Amino acid sequence: MRLELTGRHLTITPAQRTLVDLKLAKLERLLNDGAVSAQTVLGVERGRCRADVTLHARGEKFLHGVGTATTWDMAIGQAVTRLAQQAKKIKGKWQERKRRGRGAAGDGAGASEPAGRSTPVRRKKAPGIAVRMPRILKSSRQAIKPMTVADAAREAEAGGDGLVIFRDAESSAISVLFRRGNGDLMLIETES
Repeated sequence: MRLELTGRHLTITPAQRTLVDLKLAKLERLLNDGAVSAQTVLGVERGRCRADVTLHARGEKFLHGVGTATTWDMAIGQAVTRLAQQAKKIKGKWQERKRRGRGAAGDGAGASEPAGRSTPVRRKKAPGIAVRMPRILKSSRQAIKPMTVADAAREAEAGGDGLVIFRDAESSAISVLFRRGNGDLMLIETES
């Protein structure tokens, strides 16, 4: 974590720098190295020590704590305690987001599954219900060979699963040829 330490109406001593480093290390552990930087302003107002600490955490979160006391240790401690309360709240939100999963943001996009389709499609979900990702039943690797559409159709007819991924010899674009449920061949061409 990057630390920027500023003194108002005083010069920063090495002891004060060490004290701030030690107190902020607690926050760094609490946020699991999610702290990006910290700006600390130490000043003296009416004979009392004042510490303003602003912490930048990942996700563009800014935490701010102010502590005022008779000693630097207590002032910095108060500011860090306030930052720790805010950090616990943010960490709880991060953990809750992990528990819900990535799709819990409520995108609402998706369609119902058409009849006769073997792989599930993301469905619309009711609020508060988590959608489970579909299982991958089979995985295979195919070499992308340059060939014409006619050659790919012949290979799809002869092949086992009815799927051919190839580089079109005429356009040099990647294309996919597969057999639909009704027996027809479907060609998908990509733009290069």
